[in-house]
Amino acid sequence: MINDNVSKMAIAEINGGPLAPEIKGEVLFQEYEKGVMVIANIMGLPNFRPAQQNLPQIGPHGFHIHEFGVCTIGDNQDPFKSAGEHWNPTNQPHGNHVGDFPVLFSNKGLAYMAFFTNKFTIDSIIGKAVIIHSGPDDYKSQPAGNAGKRLACGIITGYDMRYFY
Repeated sequence: MINDNVSKMAIAEINGGPLAPEIKGEVLFQEYEKGVMVIANIMGLPNFRPAQQNLPQIGPHGFHIHEFGVCTIGDNQDPFKSAGEHWNPTNQPHGNHVGDFPVLFSNKGLAYMAFFTNKFTIDSIIGKAVIIHSGPDDYKSQPAGNAGKRLACGIITGYDMRYFY
């Protein structure tokens, strides 16, 4: 039976790259009349480490939608550049990019977060990538918030929930 009242949904299966291969999880997107609920369930995140000597801070973790749905590793020391920059279709200064999300906090490697946004629709994000960074986003440095290396990536794919009821 098809239920036409169920909203559109999308998912990004998150996988760590060479800098954090233990990261796994998913980011779910569910569209409602006034916006999209985003739910992240991530495991294997590195724990917080303050900046020390010549080493950057690790965590909380920058979390964004990036321009391209490509999670090719490329350079093992600087992976996932193939996903492009933060998704910014309205050409806003950093901190107001459509793809800017709140940071993820590692709690013994786990992060669970849910938030609601009216900045995009499911149709507009299909085929883009979700990236998790090593450090926090400062929401001001151009173009990408100085969030550090890209640790994990997932491509956003849609599915029609009408067929699940």
